[in-house]
Amino acid sequence: MWLIGSCVICTGSLAQDSSQDLASITQYLEDAKNKMIEEMNKIVKKNNIANIFLYLSNHTTSFCVSAKAQLEAIAPQVEQQLKTVLSTMEETVKPLQEQMQPLLENFQREMEVLAQKLTEKAKAIAN
Repeated sequence: MWLIGSCVICTGSLAQDSSQDLASITQYLEDAKNKMIEEMNKIVKKNNIANIFLYLSNHTTSFCVSAKAQLEAIAPQVEQQLKTVLSTMEETVKPLQEQMQPLLENFQREMEVLAQKLTEKAKAIAN
């Protein structure tokens, strides 16, 4: 009977040790799995960011090339329109400038006379 009791105790002790070992191994494997998942997620995120930048870079470049081609196509038309507008403005402004010139010269003479009178009055007050 003592032998049977010892075997039961021994078996229970081994079972408990095995259960603890199994729990430790299970925990170790679970931790390893979680660490691997975390590392894989980091790699995927880095690759996704790199892919996003590559995608944006490629599309930005193609957009710029396309926009440049479109602008180069309409540049001569825009240049011609600007020349026409500038010519029209010049034709409009030139007569106004010619009309304003005598008025500006007269205004300048009047300001010179006024400045001379103020200078004379200032001298008179100073003496």
